[in-house]
Amino acid sequence: MSTESDVARVRGWLTGRLPGEWFEGAPELTIDRDEILIVGRVAAPEQSGEVSAAEKSAAVEGRIKQFREETRERRIEIARELEHATRRKVAWGLEVGETRKVFTSLSAPVMTRLRQPERQVLDTLVDAGVARSRSDALAWCVKLVAQHSDTWLADLREALTKVEDVRRSGPDSQ
Repeated sequence: MSTESDVARVRGWLTGRLPGEWFEGAPELTIDRDEILIVGRVAAPEQSGEVSAAEKSAAVEGRIKQFREETRERRIEIARELEHATRRKVAWGLEVGETRKVFTSLSAPVMTRLRQPERQVLDTLVDAGVARSRSDALAWCVKLVAQHSDTWLADLREALTKVEDVRRSGPDSQ
């Protein structure tokens, strides 16, 4: 769980550190306990006349590849500094037109205990070819829950932020 002050600090730090020509506007930040995800937007490649979906897609993929290659050394340097300051891994992503690509991201192991009915759900997903493993099946389930309960999760995160604010203003905050 990240607080608004965590996001504000990282956003401010990045404002001063990121080259101004990299992104159109401020990058999107997503912060959790383990990772900071920085996703910037760049202009889609200009293409004259009518182009096929395949050609458009290839141009976008080319733009993403170009950005990754041209900024690699600076992104690594910035990520190392930010990782040292926040003790979180830094991941990068890019939006070009309607395409969003995260190209360095942390995959964190999560230990859980499941009873047989829950394991059977995961095994059904594996047996049906929806997932390659129980781990993939569990990740698929988490994505599905997040997709179908966005509003509820947003309300819960907002409530947690308010709890954090109240804790900070408590008698021991001096």
